[in-house]
Amino acid sequence: MWMGSVSKLLLLLSLFPNEGEQPEKYAVVFDAGSTGSRVHVFKFDQDMSLLRIGQDYELYVAIKPGLSSYEKEPEAGANSLRPLLEQAEEVIPQQLRATTPLRLGATAGLRLLPGTAAQDILDAVKELFKSESSLNYKPEWVSVLDGTDEGAYMWVAINYLDGKLGKKYSKTVAVVDLGGGSVQMAYALSDKAAANAPPQSNDVATRLALGTNYNLYSHSYLNYGLLAARAQNLNLSGAGNPCITNGYQGTYSYNGVDYKASPPRSGTSLLGCVAQARKLLKVDTPCPNKPCSFGGVWNGGGGDGFDNLYAASYFYDTAIEAGIVEPNANITQVRPYVYLKAAKKACSANVDNIKTKFPQLEDYDVPYLCMDLVYEYILLVEGFGINLIKKITVVKNLEYKDSWIGAAWPLGCAVELLS
Repeated sequence: MWMGSVSKLLLLLSLFPNEGEQPEKYAVVFDAGSTGSRVHVFKFDQDMSLLRIGQDYELYVAIKPGLSSYEKEPEAGANSLRPLLEQAEEVIPQQLRATTPLRLGATAGLRLLPGTAAQDILDAVKELFKSESSLNYKPEWVSVLDGTDEGAYMWVAINYLDGKLGKKYSKTVAVVDLGGGSVQMAYALSDKAAANAPPQSNDVATRLALGTNYNLYSHSYLNYGLLAARAQNLNLSGAGNPCITNGYQGTYSYNGVDYKASPPRSGTSLLGCVAQARKLLKVDTPCPNKPCSFGGVWNGGGGDGFDNLYAASYFYDTAIEAGIVEPNANITQVRPYVYLKAAKKACSANVDNIKTKFPQLEDYDVPYLCMDLVYEYILLVEGFGINLIKKITVVKNLEYKDSWIGAAWPLGCAVELLS
């Protein structure tokens, strides 16, 4: 009888958190992008599993324009975030706000502002958070996000959603994230490989996630995102570019610069476009610290953490447009050569029939499908050294419990903040 009472008491006590513990915890992460600002609020249980906020596994609110639009009005830029901040705080219980981290990472837009404009905006945001927020705010948590951190956070997010985080490094997946302005590669290394990193390299750091320390290689290749690469490609070619769809005559605008976009008189050429992409990626650049990816950059050395590759963002978007991935597929496995196979078809098309061949193609991408497919193939195979017939996973969303959740850096940032 007495033992039964003890068992009941222990069961009852197990239902309540220990003194000082909270049954749940939150993180608030602002993604201050070039086109708009977004706030993500995540809720975790004590085991760092995501919990629902209302109907979804995150609160997500977005506004336009982005902070970079307030170059001469930093206070107005900061004030544009106020409604997002208010909505974020509303879903967090009063007693948890003081321990809920508040982080803002600005990406490409602020990096491009002249003089002190970016810092002036960030200082105004810091003042807003300090004076009006009841969340756990630190000045160093409001900053322009380093490309290496962006890649690392994306790695954490994908491995978290895929159930790999917290396991040994060899069970994790590598992530290549092709954005508009830059491309990031991130994967975990063994202790030995990390110890053998070139002395001058800043690409390997110890990251704590779900109680496990990882030696994470992360490198951001600025100006090698898909939209920036188009501009570089057009800048290389002069009168006619072999990657531009036959029959197109126009201009391509990127970062306030217009580039002439038209095929040469001889027409669009798959082989000419391959040569152009190899030139753009500087795949033949001498490699001071072998092995290298492209442009003479040390690639981390590979290993078990690199064996299973997930490709995100524009790798997925282009695959949808080219029919490589079914329109409703959130995640699928492909072999890199299919990008080249689709490119052969795209490079032989013209502006009048290309949408018949590729029904998912958006109008604004019509001139550049041949270019994009070739670039992504060369980037994977010659840039990152992926065997052309090795399966890689192209991903937009990952299945988590009974939902699909988008793979994005703010989730990785939240997990690391609370780890």
